[in-house]
This record gives sequence, structure tokens and C-alpha cells, in this order.
Amino acid sequence: MTTILFSNARLIDPATGTDAPGDLLVRDDHIVDRGQGQGIPEDATVIDCGGHVLAPGLVDFNTTIGEPGARHRESFKSGGQAAAKGGVTTIVTQPDTDPPIDDPAVLEFVTRRAQEVCAVRVLPKATLTKGGEGREMTEYRFLLDAGAVAFSDGERAVADPVVFRRCLEYARSVDALVCHFPQEPHFSALGCATEGLFATLRGLPTVPVEAEAIMLTRDIRIAALTGARYHASCISTAESLAILRRARDSGLDVTCSIAVPHLAMNELDIADFRTFSKVSPPLRHEDDREAMEDGLRDGLIDAIVSAHRPWDEESKRLPFAQASAGGVGLETMLPVSLGLHHRAGLSLPALFERLSLAPARLAGLNAGSLAKGALADLVLFDLNAPWKIDRKALLSKSKNSPFHERLVQGKTLGTWVGGKRVFG
Repeated sequence: MTTILFSNARLIDPATGTDAPGDLLVRDDHIVDRGQGQGIPEDATVIDCGGHVLAPGLVDFNTTIGEPGARHRESFKSGGQAAAKGGVTTIVTQPDTDPPIDDPAVLEFVTRRAQEVCAVRVLPKATLTKGGEGREMTEYRFLLDAGAVAFSDGERAVADPVVFRRCLEYARSVDALVCHFPQEPHFSALGCATEGLFATLRGLPTVPVEAEAIMLTRDIRIAALTGARYHASCISTAESLAILRRARDSGLDVTCSIAVPHLAMNELDIADFRTFSKVSPPLRHEDDREAMEDGLRDGLIDAIVSAHRPWDEESKRLPFAQASAGGVGLETMLPVSLGLHHRAGLSLPALFERLSLAPARLAGLNAGSLAKGALADLVLFDLNAPWKIDRKALLSKSKNSPFHERLVQGKTLGTWVGGKRVFG
């Protein structure tokens, strides 16, 4: 039995809104007590936190790992190391691998491989349709039994509304969560930047913001028709927030997430055709980015995700329109998100509700809080430590960070998964 006392910490518990000094007692892999100046058990290892912030580890609900099929871009080992360094204690992986996770055998391989080499918890999603091609449903019940926590086709939307309705009906019958990327594929297939003056002046093929609104509206109408649990992945526009608000007000069980780049960047960040800033959906107007901050403050946005999508240099060192979309984000998710606290005034408990508690609940994981009995998945960080992000120093195999050379505040000092130190 292992006992750890974290003393002299600034405890952040999003479940109770706590932000106060105190101690935290961990035994084996669970939290057993919380207080201030409590006695030290005889068998305890004491970790003096030096007054720094101790919070639930981050749960990233949108992580792409290259296994199977693209270990050269990211493996479970390298991805786990990157996550641990970034204070991420659980990654919920995307199923659009090669082969895709559309079969229990592939899912079992992924789970076994992750358990062998990954430093953090891995919870896999399975594909919504076979091959992620949007034509035929996968066997949700078998995949749930094999360990899937949700269903998604990654960054491919199911265009056929009849197929999508069948997917949601099946998901409703087995109480499965459907995560869908709300981008109308015909509108967005050829574009690489948000429609507007800025992209037009650069001669870039564009995507109207309506591509997101149209698909999200369709999805929610079908979710209402079927009664399924629906999650909108990586929303990015003010109009999406209005659509989600109407759905919530009508009592629908819909949730949503936003990727860190859409909180911290706007379309101007692709100036000079910077392909490392090419993400999907494309970076939006500043008005949309500001609306995303407002959506976090009022609780309309449930979760913040890294949208970690590793690409090799050859996939990014291309003309902007041809370059692959996406960036690595596990190691930068926490410090960039802390900008919402330093700059926008979002409280730390509210921030960690979106980084830890809400995504843990979406994944059905007993984590994301400092409650007694919760998993001892923790991150200790210096809230005010300034540093510059250097993509070459990242532990991810791929170095395609959209935040290269960005100045941030907040640095991870230690990460624990189930009471075991995995970083620091």
C-alpha cells in the first residue's frame, strides 16, 4: 500500500468550486482525504507542493495517436510521455487510425498496446460507421463490451442523414455517446481558411462558417428525433453557440467541446501562410473567438480539448492549401488554456471543470475532482511561471505545434496517474 500526502498546496476542485490552501492524502490509486494542516500518517511519503497549484489531471477528450498505422507520427509511448509532461492524465483517443477502430479486435489491440507502454490512461473511441466512411454502422454493443467509451468518425462527418439517424437510434438503444464533427462535408471539402476578406486577399480557398451551422442544426434535429446522447466535437463559431443554447433550452441532452487553438488563435495567425496554424475546422474571425470565451464563462461549452493531431514535416511543409490540417497539443494544452485565467479572468475551478471534470464525466471516468474516492490523477503546476513554447523541445514525435514561440504562463511540475508519479 502506497500513501502520499501532498502538503502546502493550493487545491483546485472543480466539483465543489474550491480554490484554497490545503493538503491532500492519497492511498494507492485513490484520494482518501482533504484538509489543512492534517496529521501525517506514519507510512506516508510527504510531497511539499511549495504553495503551487494541485488540481485534477487533465482529461483530453480528443487525442489522435498514430497506432495502428502511423507510429512514425505518434506512438502510445511518445504520446503518453507528452501527455504526462503536459499534466494530461487521461487521453480519449480518436478512432480514425489505419486500420480504423471499427472492430473489437482492433480495439482490443489498441487497449492492450496502450496498457503496455503508455504513461497515462487511455480510453478509446470507436468509429461511428465502418471504416469511418459514413455508409454503414459499426456494431456498437460489441465495441462497448470491448471498451469503447464513445463513437465518432473523427474529423469526417456522416453526410447521409438517413445513415446518421440510424446511428443515433442504435446508440440510443445501447446508451452510447455519439461524438460528431459538425462540418458539412460538401461545403468544407475544398476550403482551408474561413471565408472572408482576410483569406480572399491571400487567394486561399475558403469555407463559410455556415458549414458548421448547417451540420450542427441537422445533427441536433436528428438527436431530438432519436433521443440519443449527442456531443458536438470542436465547435468554433458564435452561431454554433446560439444553436446549442436553443437545444439546451428545449431540454435536449447535447454537449460540446472546443479545441484550444480556437480559444487562443484567430484567422490572422495564418498570416504568411503558416501551415502549422492550419487546423480543422479552420481558425475563425476574432468575433467568433471572443464568443467562445463567453461560451466558456456561461457554461455553454462543456469541455476544452487539445485536438492533438500529429503530422510529420512532409505533411506540413507544403503550400497552405495542400498541407495537412491539425497540430500537436498535449504538452501545450494546460499553459495555453491558463491564458483564459490570466487574461480573461476565468476562475481556476471553472477552467478545470472544462479541462478535467466535464470530459471525465463524458468518458464515464471517476476522475476530474479532488473528492474522496476519486482516482488520484493529479497535476502540480506553477501558475505564474513564464516560458516560451519551443516545438523542438516537445516530447511528441511530431513537432507541428501551432503555438511555436508563443509566450505562456504556467508550467507543469509533476503529474500523477493513480497515485504513481509519471512526470516531474
